[in-house]
Amino acid sequence: MSYIVPSEFVTKMVDAGESKLYMATRDAFIRALMAGAILSVAAAFAVTVTLQTGYPILGAILFPVGFCMLYLMGYDLVTGVFMLTPLAWIDRRPGVTLSAILKHWGVVFTGNFVGALIVAFLLAFVYTYGFSAPAGKIGDTLAHIGENRTLGYAAHGLAGWLTIFIRAVLCNWMVSLGVVGAMVSTSVGGKVVAMWMPIMLFFAMGFEHSVVNMFLFPTAIMLGGNFSVADYMLWNEIPVLLGNMVGGLSMTGLALYATHVKTAPRKHAIG
Repeated sequence: MSYIVPSEFVTKMVDAGESKLYMATRDAFIRALMAGAILSVAAAFAVTVTLQTGYPILGAILFPVGFCMLYLMGYDLVTGVFMLTPLAWIDRRPGVTLSAILKHWGVVFTGNFVGALIVAFLLAFVYTYGFSAPAGKIGDTLAHIGENRTLGYAAHGLAGWLTIFIRAVLCNWMVSLGVVGAMVSTSVGGKVVAMWMPIMLFFAMGFEHSVVNMFLFPTAIMLGGNFSVADYMLWNEIPVLLGNMVGGLSMTGLALYATHVKTAPRKHAIG
């Protein structure tokens, strides 16, 4: 039977968080770079499918292919390590410290960003024939996504900033469930199904994912989007990163750990 019960896969989550903290910096960076690059290609693929068909739901249905690919290859997103690595500290694993967790987050964040920037440049080059021609329909759409999700939020001031933050919390609640999905089965098919469902949901709902945005917004700037790097950081990447951190850790990591590892004593009698 390929399904792993929650008490077992949550223990695997803690083990995985500990293992990542002891990984060599070189390996953590390479795995993060490749994860950022693959997820960026998947985001461009989803936008392309949406434009070609006129049905955004088809883009959402197909976007998880990138997420499944990168996790089957053993690569890492910063949104996943936000959820996994603190569990090793909470479980008091030997040698696990907060400074080690923050250092690992920094390495994975940097790797994800470099991978996304590489793909952003390559696709911007392709869309514009080496920046010598208009970007076309897909490029124009990517540029406007960046404008709407920075200046659009900024127009609402603090309420707009909080809206991004909450959308990011909801996003990594779903995305981190996708990370857990890779641990709930011993078969490739079971892992893919478990990962696919929450990732499709997050993309279809238009929630905010910091690594997807590491691709979308730099691409938009390269293709002439009417917003600045400061707009991107203040009105998207920073609140999204914070929201992803809170959502993944609290709504997935801590919830599963509290009820499947630190289970409360059973009642002696009912009624």
